Amino acid sequence: MIPPPSDCRLIIFDWDGTLMDSISTICGCLSHAFAYAGLADRGAQQYREIIGLGLEDALAVLAPDADQPTRKRILEGYRECFFGTPVREMPLFPGVEDALVQLAGAGYEIAVATGKTRRGLDRVLGEHPLLAACISASRCADESRSKPDPLMLRELLRHYDLPPAATIMVGDTVHDMEMAVAAGVLPVGVLCGVHSAERLDASGAAMCFADPTALPGWLIRKRSGVE
Repeated sequence: MIPPPSDCRLIIFDWDGTLMDSISTICGCLSHAFAYAGLADRGAQQYREIIGLGLEDALAVLAPDADQPTRKRILEGYRECFFGTPVREMPLFPGVEDALVQLAGAGYEIAVATGKTRRGLDRVLGEHPLLAACISASRCADESRSKPDPLMLRELLRHYDLPPAATIMVGDTVHDMEMAVAAGVLPVGVLCGVHSAERLDASGAAMCFADPTALPGWLIRKRSGVE
């Protein structure tokens, strides 16, 4: 097992597919959005491939020839579906809240870098106050640049005044891994979301865990000098 950075102080998490079990909801909302705009359904596999990207970047992949009014209709349909879906239908993965509480209690800064909009992230954080209390900063695609561009990570590093070497990025997609590599941050994959270990490895993952609940043991044990 690869050890964590010796001076790791910041852990940046993706949201969908990493902390929250929201993949099926997102795919369902994308399907609704394409029907709302009068377009053919792209299918769950294509929708899964763009999870993690900002909505505008996702549409560039899913509907590259769509004109601006059609893109607007797709976005309207997606937001109608997503914000109409109760947050309880998008649960956190089991043990995630406890894991982040442990990490924050051990002195790690916890941040989020997500393809969600600020409105979308604030909505789900509002339903999980204990988890929200652990997160000291976040960046969303609509206020920065979409993954795999490293700008979100660079903005978070500036916020904390920390170097890439003191930071790890945890995510479930190749977009997360590519973003981390571009920012010089250690990429750590989790397998509870979209992409396989093989794809995460090929995109630069230093290692992969089944889910984020493995992080406290890996990090806190190393910090305590227990191998």
